[in-house]
Amino acid sequence: MITQGLSRNRVILATAGTMLALLLAALDQTIVGTAIPRIVADLNGLDRLAWVTTAYLVTSTTMTPIAGKLGDLFGRKPFLLAGMIGFVAASALCGLSQDMTQLIVFRGIQGIFGGVLFATVFTVIGDLFPPESRGRVQGMFGGVFGLSSIVGPTAGGFITDHWSWRWVFEVNIPVGIIAVAVVLAGLPYVRSKASWRDIDFWGALTLAAGVVPLLIALSITRDHAWTSPEVVGLLALAAAMLAAF
Repeated sequence: MITQGLSRNRVILATAGTMLALLLAALDQTIVGTAIPRIVADLNGLDRLAWVTTAYLVTSTTMTPIAGKLGDLFGRKPFLLAGMIGFVAASALCGLSQDMTQLIVFRGIQGIFGGVLFATVFTVIGDLFPPESRGRVQGMFGGVFGLSSIVGPTAGGFITDHWSWRWVFEVNIPVGIIAVAVVLAGLPYVRSKASWRDIDFWGALTLAAGVVPLLIALSITRDHAWTSPEVVGLLALAAAMLAAF
């Protein structure tokens, strides 16, 4: 086990940084909701406001299994760091958005890196803790989601009322930088003998091509009937791609 070569303080440091990264990604699923009215008032695009949330969910859900496999092949630390750095950069872009289209695109990019974080943080537990301790630590990590669902809407409303909706995204920047520094110092890098030839590119492509239309179909049922051509077409495409997977 990797923990045999790590001090207790370093394990605690790596765990704290990893949980902080997970908290950032989880919060962004809930913190934006209470800022939506201000965002619409500032950027307009009322007809597309649902995509501010949907874009993040679609890309993060699609990226999670892909990033998990890549982390298994090439090591968790590089992907965790890349996920956090990309997430911070995308958060900055979200805060700088000048119209609804830009915000939706940047939220999609943010979701990609959020998916990397979701996939990587839980697998890091296996690198840091022996089998008898993993269940307890996984419970702690799972509690982060519960915390984010409680804190997110309240924090989003407070930040929007006292500063600006842009700070809902930009607050991730200093916190993310701290998380990067902590993980960089505490988390060990485990080298892997895997190569790019070990990646199932076809599987990744068909999985993404199946999950994306499925999630989009489910999200547009608020405005379209289940029997509408748009929903039926997306569900058919999702079924075909997932069958190919």
